[in-house]
Order: sequence, then structure tokens, then C-alpha cells
Amino acid sequence: MSLYPPPETRWCEVYTCVPEHLKRDDAPSEWISANKPGQSVPSFLEGPVFDAAGSLFVTDIPHGRIFKINENGEWETIADYDGWPNGMRFGPDGRLWIADYRHGLMTLDSAGGEPQPLLTHVGSERFKGINDLFFDNRGRLYFTDQGQTGLQDPSGRVYRYDLQTQRLDRLIDNGISPNGLVTDLEEKALFVAMTRGNGVWRVPLKDAGPAGKVGMFVQLAGGVSGADGLALDEAGNLFVCDAGNACVWVFDSHGVPLWRLRSPTEGRTLTNLAFGDPDRKTLYMTESATGTILTIQMEIPGRALTYSSF
Repeated sequence: MSLYPPPETRWCEVYTCVPEHLKRDDAPSEWISANKPGQSVPSFLEGPVFDAAGSLFVTDIPHGRIFKINENGEWETIADYDGWPNGMRFGPDGRLWIADYRHGLMTLDSAGGEPQPLLTHVGSERFKGINDLFFDNRGRLYFTDQGQTGLQDPSGRVYRYDLQTQRLDRLIDNGISPNGLVTDLEEKALFVAMTRGNGVWRVPLKDAGPAGKVGMFVQLAGGVSGADGLALDEAGNLFVCDAGNACVWVFDSHGVPLWRLRSPTEGRTLTNLAFGDPDRKTLYMTESATGTILTIQMEIPGRALTYSSF
């Protein structure tokens, strides 16, 4: 039984959907064969991120595409390649950094083109299948190596990569399907969504070496999937996509539930999110099953990153 009152429910709105001419209903895809066999998957959206001009970029995992959506809601394909792009961020160098399950870390000019591999393995070992990524204010990159891990195989990894020194640290190697991630406001801890464990871990951060005293920050309940993309606002509230229950849960910095942001669509696969617009008070979310971008207005701006370019 919960010690807290139930969170307030708020309803999101539909902002835009994948246009008909961009849907690939019957296109062959190894990702679809492995993850959704026998189904028609016209698109599967992930990785929302904004550029400085206010354009929204999202990935389409099974069809290896990256879309750009301008402020008028018009869609453009800026990359179409043989990959499975998932999470994205703009890096300190101004490029899009892509967590590609098939190829590893990749980068892409925001004008589009062919994504280029940057980090494909650790030592001589290929990644299991990286999923999402996050830059801290010092320009260091954190990313999750999820693969097919879960309760049957708790060996998912979380890495930190220093772009300047090229040092790669493995922070944990016992994750239960590590997925979305974000640091707290002070950057003393990393929150990591554990999809198959259906919760969010709190990973204390040190300047070097593996993490210690990792704990459970929040535990979700029910559903056929679990915690997915994460975001933080300026008050330190944590936004957690529930990929099986068509909603985003919002918790304060102590893990107390505040709101449940619900999708109005028939799809239940709400995967990732990003704050947008000049005041950063509009939350944008990908509902992957229906190819829909949702929005909701929040009172507190999303957390701004202030790392400098190099």
C-alpha cells in the first residue's frame, strides 16, 4: 500500500502524427521480426530532442530514420540508413549524438546525411545494444547498454564517456534492462530507468571507477513493459515514461508522486520525452505505437543544460 496520496491526473494533447506518406506499413525490418513479429509497424518513434531554433528531432527505430519536425509541424526525413536509432541528444560539438542499437554511438550533422559511427565497442567487445544517452554540464556522455537484458539476465550496463580524454568508465554492469537516464540537478547522482525491472535506480556518481551504493529511487507497478525515457525539470522533479501504461509519472526529488500525465491516444507505448518551446514549459512525448507526438503544458521549466562547446 502506498504511503502517499494518489498523484493528480493530467491529460496530454496530440501535437502531430507521422504523415501518411512517411509510414512504412509493409516494409521489411529485422527489428520488427525480432520485437514485433507478424505485426505491421509503420513507425516506432523515440529519442525526441530540440535544436536551438526550436525544431524537434525524433528517431524511427525499425526503419532506421531520423525525422525533423519544424515549428509548423511539418515532417522531414534527414537520415535514412541501415540502423536502429533510439535515443538522441545534441552534444557539445553541435552534432546529434545517436544511441543506435545495431551500430553503437553515432553522430549526425543536424542538416542530415549519413550517421557516422563514433564508438562501436568497448575494448574488443561489441555493445549488447545501446539504448539512450545523456550529456552532463561538463560535456560528459552517459549511455545505457541494454541489449536483451531483463530479470532473466541482469547484466545491462551503464557507461560514462569523457569526450575530451576519451576515457570510458563502466558504472554498473548488473542492470535489469537499463534504458532512459538523466542526472540530478547537482549531478551527484544518475537516475536510470530499468525497463524490465519497472523502476528507476539512483546511481551515486564518482569522478572515476564503478558506482557504489546504487539504490531504487522509485518502483512502478503493473504493465507489460516498464520505465523508459526520463527527464528533469528545474525543481528537480523526475519525469518517467511508462512504456506500457500510456502515461508519464512525475516524482519530486524525494520520490513522492506528484502527477500522472496520460495519453489520449489508443496506443499505450509512451517511450520518451523532452521539454521544448522558448520557455521550456511544454513537454513533448513520443507515443510510439501510433506514431504520435503528444504535448502538455507544465508550470515549471524543463532543466536547461549549460555545457560549453569545444
